[in-house]
Amino acid sequence: MGKTNYKQLKGSQSFRQRLLLSTLSRKAITIKEIRADETIPGLRTHEMSLLRLFETVCDDGVVEVNETGTQLKYKPGTIMGGKNLVHNCALSRSIGYYVEPLLVLGLFAKKPLSIRLKGITNDPRDPSVDTIRSTTLHILKRFGVPSEGLELKIEARGVAPNGGGEVLLTVPNVPKLTSVEWMDEGMVKRIRGQTFSAKVSVDFEHSMRYAARGIFNNLLPDVHIFQSHVSGLEAGKSPGYGISLVAETNSGCYISADTTVSLGRIEETEELDAEEKPERKPAADTGDEVASWLLQEVEKGGVVDSTHQGLLFTLCALCQQDVSKVRVGTLAPYAVETLRNIKEFLEVTFDIKPDPSTGTVILTCVGSGLPNLNRKLS
Repeated sequence: MGKTNYKQLKGSQSFRQRLLLSTLSRKAITIKEIRADETIPGLRTHEMSLLRLFETVCDDGVVEVNETGTQLKYKPGTIMGGKNLVHNCALSRSIGYYVEPLLVLGLFAKKPLSIRLKGITNDPRDPSVDTIRSTTLHILKRFGVPSEGLELKIEARGVAPNGGGEVLLTVPNVPKLTSVEWMDEGMVKRIRGQTFSAKVSVDFEHSMRYAARGIFNNLLPDVHIFQSHVSGLEAGKSPGYGISLVAETNSGCYISADTTVSLGRIEETEELDAEEKPERKPAADTGDEVASWLLQEVEKGGVVDSTHQGLLFTLCALCQQDVSKVRVGTLAPYAVETLRNIKEFLEVTFDIKPDPSTGTVILTCVGSGLPNLNRKLS
């Protein structure tokens, strides 16, 4: 065996993407100076949990972390996939943080992936499990991923701080991804949504739905927001509520927005006495805000919303060696980071052209042609 060459990286930024692209491209990495100058240096609990998740779905990988957690050596193994896998996600990030890389890893695994994830299902920081189900999975289908075997089942809700949620994710394997020309965002033909409430009154859901519908009903007739009030074990360990909305267009695009309010969350930086805490906004305001946020995402244009730009570019870069061309709204900071990481690991460069007439951006690339070398040929 030859000596392993490690790509040298610094800092904590793009940790999840670097890990994913390292695994897919089979390039070993060393990351130094991970939050070295911060009060609490090193990897966070959710990043350590993500490393363990990669070890769960891959074989023969090598992970070495120094005592302070400020340096990581990672040599990727074979992406195996497999059935009946279980992972307890760290409660500092929601399940959505772990699902995005899992979706891509699963496509290039040796066997179909079926994994049970436990933790927080809905949190304002990451896409909720509802948004992943209503929007993210549809994006994968554009690239030739079959519907059969691609599913996210919500078995229990869980909000911060104590979680208690549970989902079952299944991802099929593909020999390769199909390149796309995805330029037409179309016109919104309907709005769909999902509210949930756990360990609180269902009135929170009524308020959010009524407020959101009050905005949408002035714009189009086909609006339906479903309710999901859960109790007992299905409600997890902390009280909270939330809403996920998706605008479906006549060209097959799904634009989403969501948020969650956790009534049990204790902010990490909070030093105020209980009496000094600011009053929590009414649930109706939450419905108003997410509905307005969704309309802003639609107004920006593009075939995906800001949250999904990074995933879209990653899938384009992993496609067969053919041209992919996509239209998005204003590039989000996370999407710009994604483009840099793709260039570094996959050596794929995107041609970026603003379209002044629509305020959108058109990105073109030739895919890396990454084949699924792990998958058994039938």
